[in-house]
Amino acid sequence: MSEHGSDFYDNDANFEKYMERRQWQENANDTLEKPIMLELMGDVAGKSILDLGCGDARFGAELIGSEHRASDYTGIEGSGNMFRTALETVKGKNAQIEQAFMEDWTYPLNQYDLVMSRLAIHYVEDVDHLFLNVHNTLKENGRFIFSVEHPVITSTLQPSGTRTNWIVDQYFVEGYREQQWLGGSVKKMHRSIESYYMALQKAGFHVEHLRESAPQREHFVNEETYLRRQRIPLFLFLSARK
Repeated sequence: MSEHGSDFYDNDANFEKYMERRQWQENANDTLEKPIMLELMGDVAGKSILDLGCGDARFGAELIGSEHRASDYTGIEGSGNMFRTALETVKGKNAQIEQAFMEDWTYPLNQYDLVMSRLAIHYVEDVDHLFLNVHNTLKENGRFIFSVEHPVITSTLQPSGTRTNWIVDQYFVEGYREQQWLGGSVKKMHRSIESYYMALQKAGFHVEHLRESAPQREHFVNEETYLRRQRIPLFLFLSARK
């Protein structure tokens, strides 16, 4: 079993399946997760941004583009496949991509206005250490905004295929749980909502917002998909300030 969640994407078959899924018009990342991240981030014009687990960096390219106008962007990515894709994505832009695991990267002090992470921190075992690094690398009054797989999801076993029911069990027993996804196996760290919240406070953050992935009708074409997304929260979002 892989020691890092990003290793999953270095299996070429897994990587191709994931990239294909992201092209689906109503994929959960774009219909549920991205709109709330943008809402929490607000105006990023002129901001220096660090993205932990940046994936293919398409979101980063948007943030430094003409619509959002961030000043600069640094993406950290552990997967070799994602890293190489991200380099191509931001080529010619005021951005840099570094191949490293977010747990091991050397965080410069007081460097960034915004640290963000989209659906990557649930692969990390020691969030106390990670959140402290994030706090240190932010400028005064800087913000940390991230999304993770919702604890009611990580607390259930994940069969392959479309989910029809969810049975939450062993919710307060935290630790890695193996899941079947896209035909492969991946480990994700299950922890409670309370644990995420308290870890932020322990690192010195002031928690400002806690959100869940309630679907917004305007982001869906298919009514059936919209109704299915109302059944269970897929993602958890937290926004905190230094």
